Amino acid sequence: MSTLVTTFYKFTPLDDYRQLQAPLQALCEAEALKGTILLAPEGINATLAGHRAAIDQVLKTLRLDPRLADLETRESFASEPPFGQMKVKLRREIVSFGQPTVDPSQRTGTAVPPQQWNQLISDPAVTVIDTRNDFEVAVGSFKGAQNPKTASFQDFVEYARQLDPVQHKQIAMFCTGGIRCEKASAYLLSQGFDTVYQLQGGILNYLAEVPESDSLWQGECFVFDQRVAVGHRLEPGSYQLCRDCGQPVPISAPICPHCAAAVEQSRDRSSNAP
Repeated sequence: MSTLVTTFYKFTPLDDYRQLQAPLQALCEAEALKGTILLAPEGINATLAGHRAAIDQVLKTLRLDPRLADLETRESFASEPPFGQMKVKLRREIVSFGQPTVDPSQRTGTAVPPQQWNQLISDPAVTVIDTRNDFEVAVGSFKGAQNPKTASFQDFVEYARQLDPVQHKQIAMFCTGGIRCEKASAYLLSQGFDTVYQLQGGILNYLAEVPESDSLWQGECFVFDQRVAVGHRLEPGSYQLCRDCGQPVPISAPICPHCAAAVEQSRDRSSNAP
């Protein structure tokens, strides 16, 4: 029996976020849900897995709060529960960016539906940027997209310094579920970039909505749960996490290429030692 996986986030001031933690934890446990909810002064970010009725009950409760009344969700399915426990955590940010003046609740890039995304990123005048980290990009990305080669999302600010508002007049950004683009696009707009687009609902929404025959996506999409990666129609992918280094590795790989590269580098250093 498949498990429903629901993701959602909302940038909205939650000054009482600490008081929300215990009731939400109790509610999710009572509904036998697994997953993670992040609460911060800037909003909420969550992935929940379980029965539809249970998830609906949590969403109904959250939407009773006027600040979360318009909460939007994305759904997928997993053959097995992708989480082992339920956690409601308190954070400074619901996605760590390290730029406190950036407020996505006030202004973000223009959201582009998946059905219009291909046309946008096929325009040579548009600079397409993958806002995810380097190891995620290695699993899959859109054809022709720039890889900022970041180790963490906070590194994106340094990458953005290489961009020029005059040269890069149109920018199209994407990430897994859309939340990182909210902050990245808000940041670029604050730095003088006039036209910034972002993929509505992120890669997961694109893979769910756009037929594989029409897709410009190459590879699979890394996800932060036990599925590791998903493909078109959000079907389970072909990756697993290496037990030694924690990096995503193709299931078909005889050895972890990341570990093998590390061993080779160690040998090189040893052979060059005086």
